Amino acid sequence: MLTESLTEIAARLQIDWVLVNTCLQFASWGLFSLLLAEVFRDSYHALCHQVNWLAKWHNKHHIAYRRDLSVVSLKAYQDSQLYHDILESSLLVVILTVIALIAHQWGLWLGVAYACTFLYGASLRYIQGTIDTDYNHLPGPLETIPSVWLVNRSYHWRHHFDDVNAYYSGVFPLVDKILGTALSLKGKTIALTGASGALGQALTAELLKHNTKVVALTTNPEKLSTQTGMKVVPWQLGKEAELKDALEKVDILIINHGVNVYANRTSQAINSSYEVNTFSALQLMDVFSATVTGPQAKATKEIWVNTSEAEVSPALSPLYELSKRALGDIVTLKRLDGVCVIRKLILGPFKSQLNPYGVMSARQVARSILFLAKRDYRNIIVTINPLTYILFPLKETSTWLYYKIFSQTEKG
Repeated sequence: MLTESLTEIAARLQIDWVLVNTCLQFASWGLFSLLLAEVFRDSYHALCHQVNWLAKWHNKHHIAYRRDLSVVSLKAYQDSQLYHDILESSLLVVILTVIALIAHQWGLWLGVAYACTFLYGASLRYIQGTIDTDYNHLPGPLETIPSVWLVNRSYHWRHHFDDVNAYYSGVFPLVDKILGTALSLKGKTIALTGASGALGQALTAELLKHNTKVVALTTNPEKLSTQTGMKVVPWQLGKEAELKDALEKVDILIINHGVNVYANRTSQAINSSYEVNTFSALQLMDVFSATVTGPQAKATKEIWVNTSEAEVSPALSPLYELSKRALGDIVTLKRLDGVCVIRKLILGPFKSQLNPYGVMSARQVARSILFLAKRDYRNIIVTINPLTYILFPLKETSTWLYYKIFSQTEKG
């Protein structure tokens, strides 16, 4: 009797395990199919901007919308559904169906069903002849900054009116991150403080290669020679408010200036460190934030702040560490307001006037910054210290959560 009972229990457990394994397999293949569907959609979208005969049909989608994403006409909208949405989703259904039939995995049919929802929605909008657009094309001002993990209206708006050869992703920005099209620098006006320093000059050179216009903000204009596409604007510490006019038409402000007093701990050294590394940077952020006005400004305006690796690692300069950590924490606090995209530059030791013993080159660091920015990294870590890649995300996440819970923006 006991042997029979154990056999029955073992048999039931075996059946349950087979069921669990089957469900896990289905779920895994199902999630893979959804990801595959989005990769195919976004890859097709990218091809539409590279292959002329595909572009002819895809452009019907672009000409259907005005700058505020309102529809030009019902006819243009219906054409966009027929020549873009229906065509794209039909191809997607066919490709995923073929893959599901070949692979013989039931979970892959989830991707087919997912693709069918796009085809159904586009067909319905075309047949009914009414304007009932999807979320990413809703008209009106953009009220949020571009999202990191999911494509929102501000993110997609940039594909239509910032750079049609970027921002291809429709739901998950995976393809854009791989291609480096999650942020387009082409045609942007970028202001840069600390422009006469090693990193400032390296960033200027790399930005000009990306067809940007650079506004070099410097307290040492005599150290800079003007180049094509570059404008030198002198400024003085403590007079950040006077830069507002110069920043009005700037798309991206890179705050890169700083001072290092090394082992000095006098009152003057303390004041200088905080004045330059912390308060001046925060003043510039406030001045630039005041220029984020208009219905589409949240989609295009950005601030990049060089807080440095000193946020989480020793820099062998206590006041440099303290002032930079204070800046980093307040930048994290300001991010909660969502005024515009704010990126942190977490940089390790590179050779410069502030650090003549740096092991990285400024040119190497500048290239890495732009490489990661174009993939929409909000915390851009460039260092040779592997611990920073572990410690900084932990520190930033915990600090963000603490500030999120125990602080609030001013109402009114």
